[in-house]
Amino acid sequence: MKSSKHIAVICNYELKPERIGGMDRFFIAYNQAGKEKGHEIDWFFSNSQVHSFYKNLKVFASEGISAENHFLEYSKGLKQYDIVITHFVALCTPFFQKLKNEQEAYIIAVDHNPRPINGFPFKKKLRNRLKGLLYARYIDCFVGVSKYTINCILEDYGSHLKRKTALVYNGVKASLYEERKSENFGKMVVASHLRESKGIQDLIEAVNLLPEENKVLLQIDIYGEGPMQMELEREVKLYHLENQITFKGSSSELPHLLQGYSYLLQPTYMECFSLSILEALAANVPVITTPVGGNPEIIKEGENGFIFKAGDIQTLSVILGKVLEKRNRFDKKVDLLIKEEFSLERMVEEHIKLLPCT
Repeated sequence: MKSSKHIAVICNYELKPERIGGMDRFFIAYNQAGKEKGHEIDWFFSNSQVHSFYKNLKVFASEGISAENHFLEYSKGLKQYDIVITHFVALCTPFFQKLKNEQEAYIIAVDHNPRPINGFPFKKKLRNRLKGLLYARYIDCFVGVSKYTINCILEDYGSHLKRKTALVYNGVKASLYEERKSENFGKMVVASHLRESKGIQDLIEAVNLLPEENKVLLQIDIYGEGPMQMELEREVKLYHLENQITFKGSSSELPHLLQGYSYLLQPTYMECFSLSILEALAANVPVITTPVGGNPEIIKEGENGFIFKAGDIQTLSVILGKVLEKRNRFDKKVDLLIKEEFSLERMVEEHIKLLPCT
C-alpha cells in the first residue's frame, strides 16, 4: 500500500473573507500537515468564493448546490481518491453509498451536527436507525467532536458502530488570541450565527429583566450574522436596550478583539462542541453558557464560567446581575485548559492519525 494518498475533503461550509474562524484555521493547518506527509488534498466547499486565506489550498467551490453533489458531479467516472473526508455533511445518507461505489475510497465522516435539546421526534429516530442499517456500512470511520457527539452517533444510527467511532475534540491556535489582562467590567461579547437555536433572544429578555442600576453598567457586542438579525434588532429597540446591546456583524478580528471583554455569552439551545467557547477561553475570557452538547465537557461551573439551563431567562438574568454586582468573579486564569487539551495542533495531529496510511 502506498503511503502517500490522494484525499478529497467535502465540506458544506461557506468560505467568507469576513469570517475567518476556528474551522478555517483547521482546514489550513490540516492541509499543511497532509502535504508534509506526502498527501495530495482536494477541497470541495459549498456556495463559496475562494479568497486569499485559502490561496494555498486546491479548492473546488460550488455555487447553488451542496458540496457533496458538486463532488459527485466532478468525480463521476474518475476513481481517483484513496480517502474521502466529510465535514458538515449529514451522516448515513444515500450519498455515502454512491461515494463508496464510485470511489472505492476509505471514508471518514466528521459529525459537527447539533441535535435538538429534547432529542429527535420518534419518527425521526426510527428513520435514523433505518439509515444506520442501510448506509452506515459505507462509512469506515465516524468522528465525533465531543463525547456528546459520539453518544449521539451511537444513539441515532446504532450502537454497533462503536467499533468504528473516534473522538477528536475541536481545537484552536491559542497563540493567535491576545490574552485578557484587565477586568473589562461590564463588557461582554457574543460570537454566534444569528438563528433561533442560538438563544440570543433569551439574552435580550434577560438583560431587560435587570434593574436599571445594573443595565447601565452593561455593554454587549454581538458578532455574527444570520436570519434572525432584524428580529433581534427589533427586540432590542422594543426594550430600549440600544445602549446595552450592539450588533457588530461578522469579523475576522475576534482573536484580537476578545481580550477587550469580561465574558463570552452563549445562551444556545443546540451545540456539538463550541469553537467560540474555546476561542474565548484562549483569550482568558470566561464563558456564560448552557449545558447543551459538549459544553459541559469544557465549562466547569465557577472555574471557567457559569452554566444555566437553556431557555431559563430568569437564571441568566440573575447570573448577569451577580457579575455586574461583582458577586461572581474569576481571579484565576481560564486559558490553561486550551493550551493543554484543546489546541489546534492536537486537533490536526489526531485527525491525521485517523488516515489509514499513517
